[in-house]
Amino acid sequence: MAREENEGATAVATRKSEKKARKKEKAKAKQKLADQYDRHWLYQKSVQEPEADVRFMRRVFKKTFDRPARVMREDFCGTGYLSCTWAKASPKLSAFGIDIDPDPLSWGELHNRALLADAVRERVELIEGNALDISPRKADVICALNFSWFCFHERDQLLEYFRAAYQNLPEEGLFILDIEGGPEAQSLLEEEREVDGFDYVWDQDSFDGIGNRTTCFIHFRFPDGSEMSRAFRYDWRLWGLAEMRDVLREAGFARSEVYWEGTDGEGEGNGVFTHREKAENTEAWIAYVVAVKA
Repeated sequence: MAREENEGATAVATRKSEKKARKKEKAKAKQKLADQYDRHWLYQKSVQEPEADVRFMRRVFKKTFDRPARVMREDFCGTGYLSCTWAKASPKLSAFGIDIDPDPLSWGELHNRALLADAVRERVELIEGNALDISPRKADVICALNFSWFCFHERDQLLEYFRAAYQNLPEEGLFILDIEGGPEAQSLLEEEREVDGFDYVWDQDSFDGIGNRTTCFIHFRFPDGSEMSRAFRYDWRLWGLAEMRDVLREAGFARSEVYWEGTDGEGEGNGVFTHREKAENTEAWIAYVVAVKA
């Protein structure tokens, strides 16, 4: 009799569990697509190309010092996607990322670093900290990509950061940044690009011609008509290439080199970056700037 009662109770519990699961699935089906996605995952999918960045940094370091880079430091690392990708590229590589915001760091620990194989995960560290701090831990390459260093609005702030980067490198090292420019970078516009399953929208919302300050947003739009509006907000100063190279020189770097992105037949960026001394100021351009400490 007791056995029958136990079996009956188990059956009831199973039915309740199945009913709860069906209700959950039904509620999810009614949920807008914009509510089902995480903004950090969408950003990584639509904005970052860490494999290309890693290839570039390793190539330029080898070209500059005739030896391979081993340790990479990612300033303003966010979710640490680039740091994880660097470490995955070779068992001889290690990386650490630094960001002042604990939110993307926590997400990156769970969705990027935790998913690495054990041997790779041991070579990646994501640290909550300030990129302006001087660290005893040196890296062959320090990078600040996705225009993250545009967060510095005053020249004194930028110089302080560049000096910190200089001191955080060993006797030989590279400090690598990316930069954008051209008339289009100062325009108010909204650019939409289709990615797998959603649209990425870059919104240049305002621009101050006196202070070169711009406010930009990233939105994500979905096939069901829903939108994740202002998923990311940026308050940037658009620094000129010549002036930022002047600040790098003042910070102590021996020299800086510009790697300019080429264009395809339609005038769009082709992802190929070559060392240039001069370049045409097209409507929109992107370049890497490689500062050399030697």
